[in-house]
Amino acid sequence: MNYKEVFEQWKTDEFFDASIHRELSLLTDEKEIEDRFYKDLAFGTGGLRGIMGAGTNRMNKYTVGKATTGLGNYLLDVYGVNTCKNRGVVIGYDTRNNSGYFSKTAADVLSGMGIKVCLHARARPTPQLSFSVKFWGAVAGIVITASHNPKEYNGYKVYDESGCQLVPGQAERVTAYVDAVTDYHSINFNGNEALITVADVTDQLIHAVLKQSRCKDKAVKENLHIIYTPLHGTGAVPVQKTLQTDGFTRVDSVAEQAVPDGDFPTVTSPNPEDRRALEMGIAQAERTDADIVLGTDPDCDRIGAAVKTDDGYECITGNQMGALLMDFILSSTDLSAIYKPAVVKTVVTSELGAGIAKKHGLTVFSTLTGFKFIREKITQFEQARQSGDKNRDYTFVFGYEESYGYLAGTHARDKDAIVSALLICEMAALCKAAGKTLLDRMNEIYAEFGYYRDALDSFILKGRDGLGRISKMMSALRNGDAPFEGTRQVIDYSHPVRAEKGFGYLPASDVMKYILTDGSWIAVRPSGTEPKIKVYYSIKGESREHAEERLASVRDAIQMRLGLR
Repeated sequence: MNYKEVFEQWKTDEFFDASIHRELSLLTDEKEIEDRFYKDLAFGTGGLRGIMGAGTNRMNKYTVGKATTGLGNYLLDVYGVNTCKNRGVVIGYDTRNNSGYFSKTAADVLSGMGIKVCLHARARPTPQLSFSVKFWGAVAGIVITASHNPKEYNGYKVYDESGCQLVPGQAERVTAYVDAVTDYHSINFNGNEALITVADVTDQLIHAVLKQSRCKDKAVKENLHIIYTPLHGTGAVPVQKTLQTDGFTRVDSVAEQAVPDGDFPTVTSPNPEDRRALEMGIAQAERTDADIVLGTDPDCDRIGAAVKTDDGYECITGNQMGALLMDFILSSTDLSAIYKPAVVKTVVTSELGAGIAKKHGLTVFSTLTGFKFIREKITQFEQARQSGDKNRDYTFVFGYEESYGYLAGTHARDKDAIVSALLICEMAALCKAAGKTLLDRMNEIYAEFGYYRDALDSFILKGRDGLGRISKMMSALRNGDAPFEGTRQVIDYSHPVRAEKGFGYLPASDVMKYILTDGSWIAVRPSGTEPKIKVYYSIKGESREHAEERLASVRDAIQMRLGLR
């Protein structure tokens, strides 16, 4: 059927809820109808993510039911009926609109297939879902979240039995099962309540997170004044309880943003990478003379920070925080007691943190964009140890990416803003005790390793036409000369690229990276979850001013090549 025929079916077929019929009956814009029905919402390595609403290309009860039916069939084939009934699947969700509803939809579909479900009792962070899968010994996990995306979005991510988000090979197998569900009428939404357990492991997660504490000085912690905002998301309880248990007594929340609300009414977008999301926290910090402002996104896997300076509160970028945490963790860890310590970052993350790690004698691994690839490396290290493969046996110490995601420890197999908040505050408290701020320490690091100016440009190109335009941009880059003077190396990740230390090749990915003679680099990649193309810059300069000038020059060059100006 073409998109018009599918639209008419959804609008009139009694299988679909009356709310679906009402929503579709109001649609008159042909472009909107086409966008909703010209394809099925794709199940990829990130699971599902899309705008909520009626349609095959939207997040709704039926697309969630289709994905869950496919996942359930896959689990039954791989693990068998008895194992699925005994070990089950953990389902978590965030505070977004419909997240609780979609989580119960998934629970009903799985339980109706004879699969046990452990459903989180309330909205909790994504890293708690990852922790819960291992804690309960489940065969898989699902979390309903769209992370830091605007309020119109929701998503569905799948985790394997180790608490790790699916990587391409796994996702391709699950996708085949999801794609095999071609008739929505075949989905059974009638759950078996006897197979659904509702539980909470927040306290157990906090206990695991606190094992990463590096600072034991109570007085130092009590002297740090923290403003924290969960941005209407899931971080309020676990982040504040973790900090208070660790000894931070001056933790004030932004009251207006502590209330869970999927409309995110106080921010344009609940993204802690954007200073505007922290503005209410910064205003409260200015009124109370606080030392640091922290903000976590709705599913509490990313964290942003602003610190007090003589000129007001300055935000710390994801790359800067990664370097600071690298420096703090490695400086406060007895590395001699760790067998072959290693850190993992992504290919679009600044090399500054890698330079710090190498100074401490650690091995640095680079992965494709997405924390799922960092967690995959953790699993590979563990599998090598279990098999006695000493060539690939390393100990994971820290993983991070430029998009404000960090992980210390292996309690979760995903980026974790809870443990990040703990370490950031301990680091800030120790800096304050030494008469410095985190930015002072950052400048000390720059003085030693050189100045890095990192930036990200995102260009949203919606709809079918936008996706086609993005595809043409990437083709133009691959088929043309390097758009920058002084390009030393061009890496096209759509072709096999060898990984470090005998780990084979990186999976193919739609990324182009240009490395310049001085070590600066620029990377271009379409988003895997949104209709946008992203350009990453990591420019090395003799000073901040020099780096800013070079950044402006390469920005002009790449945007001209892409036809974006």
